[in-house]
Amino acid sequence: MQSLLVVVFVIELVVQLVNTLGAATINNLIWRLYLSLPTPLSKQFAEQRKKQKEYLAVRHDLNATSSQDEFAKWAKLRRRHDKLLEELEKKKSALDSSRAKFDRYLTVVRLISTRGVQWLLPMWYGKVPIFWLPYGWFPYYVEWFASFPRAPLGSVSIVMWQAACTSMLTLLIDTVVGIIGLLAARKQSEGPKQKQKQPVPAAAGKDEGKKDL
Repeated sequence: MQSLLVVVFVIELVVQLVNTLGAATINNLIWRLYLSLPTPLSKQFAEQRKKQKEYLAVRHDLNATSSQDEFAKWAKLRRRHDKLLEELEKKKSALDSSRAKFDRYLTVVRLISTRGVQWLLPMWYGKVPIFWLPYGWFPYYVEWFASFPRAPLGSVSIVMWQAACTSMLTLLIDTVVGIIGLLAARKQSEGPKQKQKQPVPAAAGKDEGKKDL
């Protein structure tokens, strides 16, 4: 079943990428993409940003105004400042609540589409051979291990194919991350070496003559 082989590989790839990048990083990326879409939540977020800019402008004017010399202006700015601050806190609370719901939804979807499918596929296709080993190429114990637990003898079961994909992808991703880390470390170490010392200016010349006694 070539389609099942590809599906299992893709699922394992997604799981490894999530483990490498981190669920929080992926959630932040999807959240930003969601806010860029024309949705009521993105409109609410834009209004919050606009209100925040207005609040910072009023706060700047308030700090620049003397409460003794310009009390009337200062009091007006103070009331405006407190009102904007209260509105910002309400909007922030609403956005935080929406973000928490969004993260919970993403977590559920991610777990069902990855871990859930990882468990359901072996249960459903446990007896289905992913592919067959060449006849007579491997001893009995190798064929038995490859077909573990319920696939026909001489074939590769979905459980063993999952394990092989996980091992291969883990090794590949660890290698790529290690290479990137080495390149970054080398770049940082070569940075100070490339900075050359500024040449010391040569002396303009010796004194033209000695002072007369």
